[in-house]
Amino acid sequence: MALLLADLPKVSYILAWLGSFYLFYICYAGKIKPLPNDRPVIEQLFRPVFILHVIFAGYMACTSIFYFLNALGYEYSTYLGNSYATDSLFNEIAKCQRLYVLGHAAFLHGLLSAMRYPVEKKYIANAKSMSILLFVISLVTLPLNRFLVNIDAVIQLGVQMGNLSILTGTVAFAFAINEKRRNMIIATGILFGMTFANTLISGFKEPVILSVVLFGLILLPVYGKKLIPVFGLAIVALFLLLPTFIGKYRGVASSGVSAIEARDQALNSIVDNENLQEELHNNNWAFLTDRISEIGMFVNYTSTTPSKVPYYNLNIVKQAIFSIVPRAFWPGKPDTESMVMNRPYNAGIISRDAVVSAKPAYIVDCYLSFGHLGVLAGLFFYGFIAQYIALKSEELFGGYFLGTVVIFTGLFQILLRGNCFEFMFNTVFWSFVSVFLIFNFFKARSIIIPI
Repeated sequence: MALLLADLPKVSYILAWLGSFYLFYICYAGKIKPLPNDRPVIEQLFRPVFILHVIFAGYMACTSIFYFLNALGYEYSTYLGNSYATDSLFNEIAKCQRLYVLGHAAFLHGLLSAMRYPVEKKYIANAKSMSILLFVISLVTLPLNRFLVNIDAVIQLGVQMGNLSILTGTVAFAFAINEKRRNMIIATGILFGMTFANTLISGFKEPVILSVVLFGLILLPVYGKKLIPVFGLAIVALFLLLPTFIGKYRGVASSGVSAIEARDQALNSIVDNENLQEELHNNNWAFLTDRISEIGMFVNYTSTTPSKVPYYNLNIVKQAIFSIVPRAFWPGKPDTESMVMNRPYNAGIISRDAVVSAKPAYIVDCYLSFGHLGVLAGLFFYGFIAQYIALKSEELFGGYFLGTVVIFTGLFQILLRGNCFEFMFNTVFWSFVSVFLIFNFFKARSIIIPI
């Protein structure tokens, strides 16, 4: 329908945008395939059909509404008029949104086609207390992260250990609260607090939001609907304050002060700011239109490919495969970031002299490779592989909690938002290798035992 009305770009955009909500509806209503029934829905929210589907597809296909409203001349609900939006811009916005809903549909079908629950259990977790087990895993993987990230040959493994440490620390705190173990609540709470404080000096919004989301989803089955208002308010507060905080933090950090001092100065500048409301108003709208939505960059790519820059065909895929090879085995390996940045340079999105990163999103690389067919095939593959890995994790690690909540979510966080082909292929491949390394270690230490 959106394609048939392409000559009416604003109408076409709205129909394509609403199409993603229709896909969410038919998915969760079980119209395409019944949802897994081996656990209550509230106790399987970390499975790909729930958290991954909502975050990845929602971020990709639904957040563009703010960019669209801005192009129409709105700031929040106030009409201010516009001086830059043209018919050609709205045509490109509508085209991108149609590609988004196509990608969403392909992703969902890939995910559902691989979804087969319940998983046959071959192992079970051998732990009297899940909070203690997760706490120990977090304590072990944290120094591993610090050690491995300084060795070029295994830096990717070090990054995965860091992600796993953060995740297990968060989940351990939630489990300790559920188990009502006072000593573990204190120990895991301190660990969670330290981890959360470190995410504030990462310079990125995603780790902060993700920590709170994961913590809330773990506690949701325990406290039920009572938690939803508190959880909701926490998320809203983060979205209101984080864009301004991160902006101030980066500004202070660029002056050369330590990360902790930059964090403290950024927090103080928010607390002591007499014009905070106005600043939040302006910063949050800029965040909603230019950061949380990536359609603006997508528009730049679709307006130049294939009209000015031809499709890349398999070239990006080849580069992504090359990126998997560790530099220790290939000393002359091209710099991955430089390879990726050639695409925004070729499209004229940024100058080669600019000191910024403008990596294309996963769906953009799909489009740049083979157009609409690339989006269809690439997003189906994304959903299928994500679901396959989640199933394998449950199979190897004794079920949902250790397999999906800890291993899948901890090692494959990149799947929640996606990235360009090169970084996706590299991270997912080495994360999958990490799955089997951890499995064999757990098996050798009898942390998991055969049934």
